[in-house]
Amino acid sequence: MTRFPLLTATLLLSGTAVCAQIPTPGSHFIANWDADGDGAVTLAEATAKRGDVFTAFDADEDGRLSAEEYALFDEARANDQAEMRAQMAANGGRGKGPFMNEEGGMMLVFNDTDADGFVSKDEFIGRTAAWITQMDRSGDGQVTADDFGRN
Repeated sequence: MTRFPLLTATLLLSGTAVCAQIPTPGSHFIANWDADGDGAVTLAEATAKRGDVFTAFDADEDGRLSAEEYALFDEARANDQAEMRAQMAANGGRGKGPFMNEEGGMMLVFNDTDADGFVSKDEFIGRTAAWITQMDRSGDGQVTADDFGRN
């Protein structure tokens, strides 16, 4: 199996070029996760993308993310979020705000369902529906830009 370099893994989380053009809440997430470009992230799209993200960060290819691998994942996400906030601020959008619904679904504590300190691929993929539900404020089963912004 070919490993993704860390830069590629980081790019899986980042939609920099598109986000820079569309500085609105949720545009960064939609640009990254909406595989068919219809403006909505479905459970199927999120499941496939989470599989790619998991593979990118499973450096030792053992089918689970260790604390060390998760630390790299957290760092890549933090860098991605900081860059996105800076771009939004530079383009007149909100430079900061509540991203917990999006971010919370990526955190180790959310994904480590058996609390063993590791996140297996099954755990990570298995939490996709719950993550989408957290972000889907409209309750229509998909995440669109309308699901972001102020509560």
